[in-house]
Amino acid sequence: MATESSTIPPGQSQLNALRERLPLVGLTGGIGSGKTAVSDLLAQLGAGIIDTDLIAHQITAPGGNAIPLIQARFGPEFIEPSGALDRAKMRALVFSKPDARKALEEITHPLIRQETLRQATLLADSVAPYLVFVVPLLVESGSWVDQIDYLVVVDCPEESQIQRVMQRSNLPRLEVEGILKAQASRQERLNLANAVIDNQGNLANLKSAVEQLHQKILGIKKAKLSSS
Repeated sequence: MATESSTIPPGQSQLNALRERLPLVGLTGGIGSGKTAVSDLLAQLGAGIIDTDLIAHQITAPGGNAIPLIQARFGPEFIEPSGALDRAKMRALVFSKPDARKALEEITHPLIRQETLRQATLLADSVAPYLVFVVPLLVESGSWVDQIDYLVVVDCPEESQIQRVMQRSNLPRLEVEGILKAQASRQERLNLANAVIDNQGNLANLKSAVEQLHQKILGIKKAKLSSS
């Protein structure tokens, strides 16, 4: 659910402290563009990955920190018998009622920011050469862009996005189109990108593009170290 992913990064001073130590990379793209595939490949190359969408799922899973707060605010009908957030019901609500979206974000965003910083700090203390923040709504936030060294956009045609999400999530076309309309346009993301990963080819092409990206970011790290 798009509204669950924190669009607001941790505090400026907190990220600045990490940024002095190693490059901070933002990875974004529209729904169904292939962000996870790219971040998985970067992880295989040694990058430290912080996926805010994954964190959002964790805090709304059974036993997640956000569940009691969501139940208190929206009612038990938004919690599945398993104890997880009823994502379909919540998605329908927040897309139809802006106040509900705001209320959900007031619950989830602080928790996502806290966990994002915790994971980033741990990874910065490890052997990761750089950190990658996977943020679906990075461009929409207006604040993440200024707190990273390099912005990577995963891109593919909109029709490919629609088909992938329909198959992956079993959502009707109109619902997927509605999600796309709520996100930044493809061109808006491309206009801000420092690098673009074209994800409309095969896996071999994607791996090659990600390996080239990895080398570019290592170059940023080298330049950062030499200037410090």
